Amino acid sequence: MKIVVLDGYTENPGDLSWKGLESLGELTVYDRTPEEQVVERIGRAEAVYTNKTPISAQTIKSCPNLRFIGVLATGYNIVDIHAAGEAGVAVSNIPSYGTDAVAQYAIALLLELCHHAGFHADCVKAGEWTRCKDWCFWKYPLTELAGKTMGIIGFGRIGRRTAVIAEALGMKVLAYDRYQDKDLETDNCRYVDLEELLACSDVISLHCPLFPETEKIINRQTIAKMKKGVLIINTSRGKLVEEADLREGLDSGKIGGAAVDVVSTEPIQEDNPLLGAKNILITPHIAWAPRESRQRLMDIAVENLIQFMAGTPQHVVNKP
Repeated sequence: MKIVVLDGYTENPGDLSWKGLESLGELTVYDRTPEEQVVERIGRAEAVYTNKTPISAQTIKSCPNLRFIGVLATGYNIVDIHAAGEAGVAVSNIPSYGTDAVAQYAIALLLELCHHAGFHADCVKAGEWTRCKDWCFWKYPLTELAGKTMGIIGFGRIGRRTAVIAEALGMKVLAYDRYQDKDLETDNCRYVDLEELLACSDVISLHCPLFPETEKIINRQTIAKMKKGVLIINTSRGKLVEEADLREGLDSGKIGGAAVDVVSTEPIQEDNPLLGAKNILITPHIAWAPRESRQRLMDIAVENLIQFMAGTPQHVVNKP
């Protein structure tokens, strides 16, 4: 079997091995592929992997040997799954590989908003503590989380894992999700409607998929219903947030701070309104990227192709 990886660098910048896929056929790995070269590079391959390189209906039509598309991510919107299904091409994604990593990162962003540890460490390196007349100093308000309330929008695997860590920090958790498992409720964690979550949360963390009903769920109207000084964390999808409204809330002081690992257009554009906002941390979509989670992703990607070749495809997101 001829196998092509269109954009392997993000998943494996050199610290992992492609041997699992190499054992299954003739493998070609490209670090990145411009859209205009996708058809040429797939060529006569039967299996192709992509992370963020689009595979359109026209690409599928132009590559008649293609039988399997593996998405090196959970989200699969970069593939025209309907065209793939019509052409008899299976599309498999990678679910659940980054649950612990993303939950950990959401809490890391929250702790940085509460303590600005990196900023204060830079101040020390710049000599400010040496010149200080007192035995300590801080340039931002410092926040203790115990006793405060975290609202989690989207209570799937990552949202639930984030809740466990928040509870370990002494926080109460309010969860909003269209699917509710009441067995998950505890004395410190319960389901609520969105209105109560917005009104009662000291911290709001986004962990929901991007659907029409969740797009721009953080906007001027929902921000107005939040507590003054609320902290907002987004490690899910950039388009869950109306970025101009988030900036307005930050600059006015209604929102005490925000930390986002995702933005509406990635890489971030120079005119993104969040770049000039007060009290915001922006990181380059790396919550998923610890080596351990990328290794799980690699293992599942290999297993997806093994199962497809055996006639028992798994994690298929379309029905060829």
